[in-house]
Amino acid sequence: MSDIRLNKYLSQAGVASRREADRMIERGEIKVNGRVIRELGCRIDPSRDKIVFQGREVACKKKNVYIMVNKPRGYIVTTKDPQNRPQVLNLLPSFERRIYPVGRLDADSEGLLLLTDDGELAYRLTHPRFQISKIYLVKVKGHPGREKISLLEKGIFIDGKKTSPASLEPIAEKGKRSLFQMTIREGRKREIRRMFASVGHEVIELKRVQVGSLKLGDLKKGHWRFLRPNEVHRLKKQVSIKA
Repeated sequence: MSDIRLNKYLSQAGVASRREADRMIERGEIKVNGRVIRELGCRIDPSRDKIVFQGREVACKKKNVYIMVNKPRGYIVTTKDPQNRPQVLNLLPSFERRIYPVGRLDADSEGLLLLTDDGELAYRLTHPRFQISKIYLVKVKGHPGREKISLLEKGIFIDGKKTSPASLEPIAEKGKRSLFQMTIREGRKREIRRMFASVGHEVIELKRVQVGSLKLGDLKKGHWRFLRPNEVHRLKKQVSIKA
């Protein structure tokens, strides 16, 4: 491994995602050769430099963990919650290395959640530059017409920023409910719910069924499995990581 940015090395070592690694560096939690590092652009040579976090040397291991969970509604992906709601990690066995969720999936939503200790893959799957698609089944109150669907597809302003173009495919209408398949390529907080709310329709069910090439398939709610090697390979190929 040649010269590399410190945050990238920490993510590859499974310590944290790149964004969290940056915060750890800013807080002075990382030492390189005995010196506290606070510069975000710091580069290191893992073959010569000694990187320490919480008193332990950080070393990259060869094999990463990739897990897919069918998250039930009501579960949270964070580890701290004042409401003491159940956590997704409670559905999994314990692992030697810390794994963390890739992207958001709020407590009221369900479906595909990827967890890994591969910080580089997690970073690229969630970075807007790579335009990774996420597909959801969305059930809403009422029946949005073609005009509203067109507005959602072109983009809606949320907090002064326009959402990226999306695609909506009507699936069914039953009573006062409508079901859509929706594809987006960004992951802003509660984005789909806020998009539909902006055109007057409340989301009552939201299920993620695909991230990039990875599909939820028939994995039962509350269950998990390791990703197959070909699934990992395809995800890495989508974000230009050499497998």
